[in-house]
Amino acid sequence: MSDISTYTPRVPARGNVHRVRNVDYYINEWGDPKDPLIVFLHGWGDSGATFQFVVDALARQWHVVAPDWRGFGRTFHRARAYWFPDYLADLDDLLEKYSPSTPVRLVGHSMGGNIGGLYAGAMPERVHAFVNVEGFGLADTDPEEAPARYREWLQRAREVPGFKRFRSMEALARHIAGRSPRMSDAQARFVAEAWAIEGPDGLTLRADPAHKLPNAVLYRRAEAEACWRKVTAPVLLVAGAESPVFEAAGLSPAGGDLQLPFPDSHTRIIGECGHMVHFEAPGLLAEAIEDFLLANP
Repeated sequence: MSDISTYTPRVPARGNVHRVRNVDYYINEWGDPKDPLIVFLHGWGDSGATFQFVVDALARQWHVVAPDWRGFGRTFHRARAYWFPDYLADLDDLLEKYSPSTPVRLVGHSMGGNIGGLYAGAMPERVHAFVNVEGFGLADTDPEEAPARYREWLQRAREVPGFKRFRSMEALARHIAGRSPRMSDAQARFVAEAWAIEGPDGLTLRADPAHKLPNAVLYRRAEAEACWRKVTAPVLLVAGAESPVFEAAGLSPAGGDLQLPFPDSHTRIIGECGHMVHFEAPGLLAEAIEDFLLANP
């Protein structure tokens, strides 16, 4: 892969930095701010920059904004722990900057989809339409697991684990392509460059190692579903047909319908695609997003 050049964007990106709740948030932006706004929310370990392939596939003119969550990508942050409510508060602050008086169109992938779903239920008046890509929650937990989880968190926090090390961009790009084999070598190299920086000792991933610590608080699916039931915006649920998300979330899609308790939702399953839909099928994802948003102007 060393002789493969990186992906060349069709729509150039630009970066902005906003101070958000004492963190300098890096914001990836595309398009004219006068065009309709879409806010993209990336998943765990990812960055807003890698929505580039989807942005390039959009047929219409949009103003796309994609923050790098705190401690990921170019939003440099170091913490002892990360809490989900902080992401909701960060999102709320960002939306006040980009769309203070108008409900927004949200597109969230994986962790970003889970954040978007909670936010859309907690602040339904702020969301006009929501595309949830593979952000369907986790399998429920048993309260009896709490003592062991707190113990695990306390013990592992004594020495924060590091991320896997890669010797070169080519090695990281090969790793990315191996996990999402339907993306091109050039796309994999582009993602590698978004995820890491090169130094004398190899690559350093643009992510706080503390993100690898277990969450001290058990996941309570009933709480997530209570938020989903409060969403008033129309919702498009998008999943890769070959994704492990169904098993991880305890889902069994029947007849192509994910049957999640959003009051107004539709499902789109994208064939021959895994969890990283925006890597493996950016054109089909862009088409699904635009079809849905144009049907809900």
